Amino acid sequence: MDINKLLSSLSYFSVFFAPFLFPIVAYFVSDSNEVKSHAKSAFVSHLLPFVSIILAIFIAFIDIFSGGVAFTTVFWPIVIIIIVNVGVVIWNIIRGIQVLIQ
Repeated sequence: MDINKLLSSLSYFSVFFAPFLFPIVAYFVSDSNEVKSHAKSAFVSHLLPFVSIILAIFIAFIDIFSGGVAFTTVFWPIVIIIIVNVGVVIWNIIRGIQVLIQ
């Protein structure tokens, strides 16, 4: 098996074991442009859940502090977080498999 394919694939699969760390290490350790490209893509995809959580918390706090505490205030940000996180995990699995079978 090609080490470049393995590093590229592990960059995507690292969403399960080292979401930010592994793509950064793979980017700086590898000399291959292909690995660097996949590592950057994986790193950005690993940032999306973090950004969605921060954004949902921000929206919920704005709504709570403006006096609108209701079920929908907390419900929709949580739904958005779940959808984004599940989508990112599925996308990373698909991309990791695609890189391995290329």
